[in-house]
Amino acid sequence: MPEPESNAYSYWVVRYTPNLVRDEWLNVGVLLLDPARPRFGARFIEESAEFGRVRRLHPNSDETILRALERHFEAVVEGAEDPRAYLTKLGETLSNVVQLSPERGLLAESFEEELDRLYQQHVAPPRRVGAAARWIAGTRAAILGRVNDVLRRAGLAGRVERRVRIDEFTYQGDPLRLDYAYRRNGTRGFVQALSLERDASQAKVLAYTAERIREHLTSTEFTVITETVPQEGNDRHQFFARLLGDQRISVVPLGQLEPWANELRAHLHQ
Repeated sequence: MPEPESNAYSYWVVRYTPNLVRDEWLNVGVLLLDPARPRFGARFIEESAEFGRVRRLHPNSDETILRALERHFEAVVEGAEDPRAYLTKLGETLSNVVQLSPERGLLAESFEEELDRLYQQHVAPPRRVGAAARWIAGTRAAILGRVNDVLRRAGLAGRVERRVRIDEFTYQGDPLRLDYAYRRNGTRGFVQALSLERDASQAKVLAYTAERIREHLTSTEFTVITETVPQEGNDRHQFFARLLGDQRISVVPLGQLEPWANELRAHLHQ
């Protein structure tokens, strides 16, 4: 069996420095470039807990700037004639609250998986043990990590889109991205990871988004991956389930994720 082919990529870490005098910075995103294609990817903090961490370290941080960074970098880099040269020059000239690390090179097989790995290594909050680890295990980031792993093992990594923009269905500039999307037999499918315990507000956003998308597409299906089955007697869980049920959004707990992924693979291969 032939060895998987490794590709040469370049990456930069994006740093946020709200107080230039104190020279205190925090990593808030990563940029990955495949110069041979060229292909560019960016991933920045997006979870409430991640922005909370920034506020704890920098109480006067500007969340509006942080939320706009991913779209900004995608727009300017994808429009550049030579993305690598542009990023190199940008790293040398940026001197305000947003800065780039020096360019670094690496070899990897999968562009998307490497972007995830770099984000976990350089940006995501460090893993903890004990009670804190149990708390983190139920977050959207942890659920999404499991989804990424299961879809990769199911052979779906190249069959689905990732971090899908939805502003074509809502309003220009909408920062929301859905974790995955796919097409099968004329149907557009969308998948999002959410925590029953922590993401009630995001569930409301998704319900609204699903309604708007269905105004533009004739055939859709939506799936939410959660940490567990919604529990009877848990008001938060039941609110979540009723809200999504009203919008015909299926809920798949992590315990049922592998069978769901295998079924999706069978449909996409038809």
